[in-house]
Amino acid sequence: MNHYHCAIDLKDDAKAVAFAAALDVWMSHLQANGVIQSWHLCRRKLGFGAPIARDFLLQIEVKDLAQLDQAFRFTGTGDEQVERLYTTVHQMVGTVDTSLYRPFPDPERAERMALL
Repeated sequence: MNHYHCAIDLKDDAKAVAFAAALDVWMSHLQANGVIQSWHLCRRKLGFGAPIARDFLLQIEVKDLAQLDQAFRFTGTGDEQVERLYTTVHQMVGTVDTSLYRPFPDPERAERMALL
């Protein structure tokens, strides 16, 4: 499983509950179409965190990089419903930083480590 993280700050005029509701619809659509495995949204509690920490953390789980590529391709299909759901979420996002994580040690690394 790979974890695609999006650290998000909303635009000043965006409402957090509206963002969470729109994100739920969008992520559920991606999941129903098999281009992601699961997702979780968290919000920073009590403003606690590093000065550069964003307000929201979205974690999207995909089986592998091929599925992540599928998700990006699905988003860019030009399908009217996909475009509407994506735009509803994206118009509320002010700043986003992304990163990709994997379990460690992963099976490939564990195998190499076992050969040493």
